[in-house]
Amino acid sequence: MPDQASKRLTTRVSGSAQQKLQIAADLVGATVNQFVVQAAIEKANRIIESESVMLLSPRESARLLELIDNPPARNRKFLEAKARYERMKGDADSSPEQAP
Repeated sequence: MPDQASKRLTTRVSGSAQQKLQIAADLVGATVNQFVVQAAIEKANRIIESESVMLLSPRESARLLELIDNPPARNRKFLEAKARYERMKGDADSSPEQAP
């Protein structure tokens, strides 16, 4: 059962692009619309995955785990930033709620 009603996506392409898409769609036994949607979804998935996953070398992984297990001492800049954050967070928590 689909979670939403179908949505329409419209685009304009050159004649040569249309012809190339039609040839590719014919080769895989799909309509141009089916082919374009499937290709767009595959590309979107690749982009989302590549932007969501961070690959580390074994050396980088070991360094990250070391920093997690043994974080460096908090320096002055860190402590100042933390204090600013706590003040901003406190200001946001104490502000009156606005009625809808």
